[in-house]
Amino acid sequence: MKLKNYEVHLPNYSIGDQIYDKIGPVCESYGKKVLVIGGNKALDAAYEKIESYVKKTNLVIIGKVLYGENCTYASVEKLRSMPLYQEADMVFGVGGGKALDTVKCLCIPDDKPVFAFPTIASNCSACTSVSIMYNDDGTFLKPHFFVRPVMHSFIDTEIIAKAPVRYLWAGIGDTYAKYYEAMISSRDEQLEHFTALGVAVSRMCRDPLLTYAPQALKDHKKGLCTYDVEQVVLAIVVTTGIASIFLTKDFTPDYNSGLAHAIFYAMTSYPVIEERHLHGEVVGFGVLLALLVDQQPDEFEKIYQLNKAVGLPTSLEEIEITRQQWTECSSRIPDMSDVAHYPYRVTKEMLTDAMDRLIERGKKDNEKS
Repeated sequence: MKLKNYEVHLPNYSIGDQIYDKIGPVCESYGKKVLVIGGNKALDAAYEKIESYVKKTNLVIIGKVLYGENCTYASVEKLRSMPLYQEADMVFGVGGGKALDTVKCLCIPDDKPVFAFPTIASNCSACTSVSIMYNDDGTFLKPHFFVRPVMHSFIDTEIIAKAPVRYLWAGIGDTYAKYYEAMISSRDEQLEHFTALGVAVSRMCRDPLLTYAPQALKDHKKGLCTYDVEQVVLAIVVTTGIASIFLTKDFTPDYNSGLAHAIFYAMTSYPVIEERHLHGEVVGFGVLLALLVDQQPDEFEKIYQLNKAVGLPTSLEEIEITRQQWTECSSRIPDMSDVAHYPYRVTKEMLTDAMDRLIERGKKDNEKS
């Protein structure tokens, strides 16, 4: 079978506590006029530092604007209609996933150079070629895929170290999920080269977290950017982004998601999840159930212990979901798109059994304490 022609654009990135000194060498060849777009808190955290480094270059910032509240097509079109955007030679996107996804959806289809300045390490938006789009009411809409990621991502570890620790914490759960979901969804298949690369790379979404995550969170709480913090940031922002690019093509099955994400999306029907909990937090909980469904007791125990060590949830109570709500979710999950490409049919009975075993595991912990 002849494979469809395809192209792969991998992310370029710089990382360090003074990495903005690379802005001139990286960006000057794309023009002169810069429009900065970001979130409110993100701009408070990073704009002055970005501005101070831009002043050392031939670039000039012509404006600073907020991206909106969610990554919606309406927000994108509002920004596209701005005269400042039309005048700019390039855009600097500053913030977390929703801000960076908004500027990607704005600039990449227009072929306008866009650069990422992540201020938190909760996801891989700064390095991947997809935007997660939302409806105007804040509910999930769909992923929007692009041919390439941003031109370059400037990962300032000093700024990330000063961000709220809960974002790095949640990012840990979303990152190790990539490994397990890629491994399970690709099992026993003859994989194309790019998919096989993505699955191989995904292992680095788990291994550094098992080694460095507990100490990284302790250091991050002190506002320190140590070696452990940097290794976790690289896993969350860079490795996951590279794996996602290889695992997602519009002409192949979806190897980029799985049961843990299906569990998260099913639970978003309850407002408490969006209002009080983070994506990676709930996905990390979902991985525990996915590993029990997949009959991987040793890997389950590794992640159970990691979640305990870093404070990620191991029970429904920690994410404020009742057993009745879980029963409702378990009826919807088998028909969700995230498990459409799986090596077996996920059933409600599997999910019920997995939850029973997770509850029993928690009881053993309580008995010990």
